[in-house]
Amino acid sequence: MTVDTTEQRGRESTLPPPSSRLAVSGRLPNWAVPGGLAASAAVVGGSLAAVGFSVGLFVVGTVVLFTIGLYIASRIVEGARKATDRLVTVVVSSAFALAVIPLISVIYTVVSQGIVRFDAEFFTFSMRGVVGEGGGAYHAIMGTLIITGFAALMSIPVGLLTAIYLVEYGKGRLARAITFFVDVMTGIPSIVAGLFAVALFTYLVGPGARLGFAGSVALSVLMIPVVVRATEEMLKIVPNELREAAFALGVPKWRTILKVVIPTSIAGIASGITLAIARVIGETAPLLVAVGLTTALNFNAFDGRTATLPVFAYLSYATPGVPREPYLERAWTAALVLIIIVMVLNLLARLIARVFAPKTR
Repeated sequence: MTVDTTEQRGRESTLPPPSSRLAVSGRLPNWAVPGGLAASAAVVGGSLAAVGFSVGLFVVGTVVLFTIGLYIASRIVEGARKATDRLVTVVVSSAFALAVIPLISVIYTVVSQGIVRFDAEFFTFSMRGVVGEGGGAYHAIMGTLIITGFAALMSIPVGLLTAIYLVEYGKGRLARAITFFVDVMTGIPSIVAGLFAVALFTYLVGPGARLGFAGSVALSVLMIPVVVRATEEMLKIVPNELREAAFALGVPKWRTILKVVIPTSIAGIASGITLAIARVIGETAPLLVAVGLTTALNFNAFDGRTATLPVFAYLSYATPGVPREPYLERAWTAALVLIIIVMVLNLLARLIARVFAPKTR
């Protein structure tokens, strides 16, 4: 009995006083966050109005003042743990907003500027014989699809097979060497890929060779390491138990890879391929060097120059004619079309992943 009383007194001595316990168990009202944000905005806005208003300073000042005020109030009312939780929540939310603001700004700018020429003429006419207003980017759209299509046809099989070799078969120096060179290729500048394609086709065809297929080769140099790395990571997360179960049933290794490993990771592989295509479809430097520019439509990637959307947008914006407005409008619309193409590819990848993913029910 004496021991219990002593232990009880020891526990009571470790508890905070009643006033502290009441403060820790408190909670800020629901209007504290929006009210504190509005008050911080009013204080910062009033202060900047006296010295000169700036949107950037207003946003940063409001967030900093709100964070400090919320942390202090939560520390007094709710305790240190809840205050720290609120502080981290505000910091994470602010970082998210900081990352989203440029994205929203880019989308708004491209859509508002590009919608002006987003008409039937832009998608059905080329720039052959057009000076000033009128014309379109039909030749550039088709050139982009053709060149990117050839690049995908070359890159996807090579990337997939390389990743399968590294994960399922590769061991020793060869596998380490391939991994090293894939890592190196991931970081090479795009202009280097363009110069490589120019040098290759100068050697094969002759000086001054500008072909759409040369642009496909340049893009494939940039695309292959992305496909390899994305596919490799997806194959690695497939549980080994699935492979062992197939081997236990007497299934050969190649069939296990084809029927078990790849279908299990098809969603991630499709996303990786989409990211690789989106990575190269907007490249300007290699296409400008290896393919050049033309105002006419050219469906043959192996004969003559081919127009592409990135180069079309770049030259329309960088070297506009007189008057400037029609060229700038076409440049913004070309950028908008590029964004739409990437979005469609992303949706297509999601559809492929949903159709071919293994059924769990």
